[in-house]
Amino acid sequence: MFKIGAHMSTSRGFDKVPSDTVKIGGNTFQIFPHSPRMWRASLPTETQSESFKSEMVKHSLDFQSCMVHSGYLINLASPNEEVWEKSVELLSIEMKITASLGLKYLNFHPGSHLGEGVQYGIDKILRGIEIVLLENQDNEVELLLENVAAKGNHIGSRFSELATIIGKSVQPERIGITYDTCHGFDSGYDIRTSDGISRLIDEIDKSVGYGKLKMIHLNDSKYPLGAGKDRHEILGKGYIGSDEGFMEFVSNGRIREKPWLLETPGNDAEHSEEIKYIVELMNKSGGSFPS
Repeated sequence: MFKIGAHMSTSRGFDKVPSDTVKIGGNTFQIFPHSPRMWRASLPTETQSESFKSEMVKHSLDFQSCMVHSGYLINLASPNEEVWEKSVELLSIEMKITASLGLKYLNFHPGSHLGEGVQYGIDKILRGIEIVLLENQDNEVELLLENVAAKGNHIGSRFSELATIIGKSVQPERIGITYDTCHGFDSGYDIRTSDGISRLIDEIDKSVGYGKLKMIHLNDSKYPLGAGKDRHEILGKGYIGSDEGFMEFVSNGRIREKPWLLETPGNDAEHSEEIKYIVELMNKSGGSFPS
């Protein structure tokens, strides 16, 4: 049994997400806590939160297998103090929104140092995380650092950088990681072969610890291995994705332990087709999916 779903719209309300997820054949999902291109965010009302939780139970979805993704504007590594302060404030609110929905994980990109250097960026990230966690001592939400494509001044394309952030954090037990297959492929991690997947798992295990991997963003790539472009593609239509490429990845027993979340181009109908595609690959490889 494995878990797969997609990034889902909340335009009709948080409480519609569980039923919409089931309609496309998923059993997990990812959502934004607010409009991702805005600095403004507000907590759901108690009625909205309770309605969402009720729908989660009604559709038998696991609260700890679903995830919230932070807004696009957040940059905890920014040398711009105004941007950094706004990023810290918004991430803290997002943690509270995540908690109010009863969800466990809030995913975010570590950030860009904008030319000031990796160590400078990591130090800023650590300061920001410390404030955010201290402001959220009353909930059990965990932050997930997402690996990013190796381009520009972004921090987190290598697990050693993520490991440094986790290891030096004030509460490392409240920080994990999300692995994005497109970002990883763009950074040189080839998951099209069993040897490549074994090397990936081994590197995760030796750096942050495999138990720190909580979620997987299952995305194909529009560009070849190591291109550093960060352009997601529909599963099976990009450079990862012949059947053999994704077959190796989804067939791996340790990879199957983690929830898979699509962030590919398209709408719910197209994501439904991708879920069917993955289920077919799983059936071929001897996996199982709950009916």
